[in-house]
Amino acid sequence: MKRNVIIILIAIGIIAIFLKSSMYVVDERLQAVITQFGKPVRTVKEHGLHVKTPFIQDVRYFNKRILNWTGEISDILTRDKENIGVASWARWKIVDPLSFYTSLGIEARGQGLLDEVIESAVKNVVSAYPLKEVLRNSNRKLEYTTKELEVAEETKKVIIKKGRDEITAEILAMARRSLEDRYGIELVDVRIKYINYVAAVIPKIYDRMRSERIRIANKYESEGRREEAEILGTMRKELERIESEGYRTAEETRGQADAEAIKIYAEAYTKAPELYSFLKTLETYKTTISAQTRLILNTDGEYFRYLKGFEKDGGAVEAWSLE
Repeated sequence: MKRNVIIILIAIGIIAIFLKSSMYVVDERLQAVITQFGKPVRTVKEHGLHVKTPFIQDVRYFNKRILNWTGEISDILTRDKENIGVASWARWKIVDPLSFYTSLGIEARGQGLLDEVIESAVKNVVSAYPLKEVLRNSNRKLEYTTKELEVAEETKKVIIKKGRDEITAEILAMARRSLEDRYGIELVDVRIKYINYVAAVIPKIYDRMRSERIRIANKYESEGRREEAEILGTMRKELERIESEGYRTAEETRGQADAEAIKIYAEAYTKAPELYSFLKTLETYKTTISAQTRLILNTDGEYFRYLKGFEKDGGAVEAWSLE
């Protein structure tokens, strides 16, 4: 009885080993290549439970999903002699696992193949275009921090003929031609994710930007000096006009006053000639005689007429008759 149990257990073990060796499961995310003595014999893309020849056949699994590829930064000289660093990324998948297995074997080699193919395509295509075509995708008007930078950009008359999208499409087409379905790989998409000047030329770019800002600052300063000169010129002109008008008005007023005074004096002289003569003589005394004045007058003179009979007042005027 015990012997029969042992035989049954051994039989069950052999059957289990046989079943395990002859059956395999393909996950819905995977696809498989069946090899016999190391040589591929068929592919299996349907997920589920499958059967193979036990012991002499083996299963190699490959991803069915879309895979990501990320490249390193490549130094590229554009057509307008700008030295830039470009990094790209792509999506790919294994569409023919049998061809992929026979040509590359494992996914890591597929990534290595894409390193060569895509980076080569990126360098060949990007170097054939100026930097503006790689950066921009259309002639859409860009926004700038200052009006001067916007005007400076407009004066360059930048016209985008292809743009970044068409360039990346050209990169994708070139990379696909390099693969030519020989490796069982389908390149789904290629994109540029990073563009910048290489580290060696960045200081020169900053110097160029600094020079542009200095040029704008000098332009502001020049315009300020010009406006200052215009304002000062206008101010001086207005001041001269005001002074001229003021002088003319003052002269007119003074002339009118003098005319009015002469008229008044004439009327006064006409009405009281003795009083007018007396007042004018007093004005003459006031302008010609001071505390230090010594006069020697002839008593017959008109100037002495009103001084006759005056007493000596504090030594202010001393007069002696010549009779």
